[in-house]
Amino acid sequence: MNKKTYLPKIDSIERKWHLIDADGKVLGRLAVKIAEILRGKNKVIYTNHIDCGDFVVIINAKKIVLTGKKLDQKTYFTYSGYPSGARYTPYSVLMEKQPEKALFAAVKGMLPKNKLADKQLKRLKVYQGDAHIHSAQFAEKKVHKEEVEK
Repeated sequence: MNKKTYLPKIDSIERKWHLIDADGKVLGRLAVKIAEILRGKNKVIYTNHIDCGDFVVIINAKKIVLTGKKLDQKTYFTYSGYPSGARYTPYSVLMEKQPEKALFAAVKGMLPKNKLADKQLKRLKVYQGDAHIHSAQFAEKKVHKEEVEK
């Protein structure tokens, strides 16, 4: 019996658009679902060394919820590369000013640390409110409105 493993060709991968409403969703649980879609793990043809993920558009990022005391205790760390260039921003401040940055950082941390992750992150679009510029993609029938459980 000679069975062969199926490997998808890069040209044959069909990329769909997913619209996710983040209103009232928990940050970490939502980030897991988004990372799974970006990597393509929700598809039958998933192969870890081939980029077969979809596009993800997230709206209402300012309405994301953090559980427990994370809003007060968790910090966002950035480093400029210079001596004493470390910046620690509490998530309470980050969620007020740039909630899309908090969600982007959570998703980025759940992707593999390689060149594929850079390509996958380019397909992630995060918006604070209801408005987004990708309405043309959602005019087609290929749209998937994701329902993520709380």
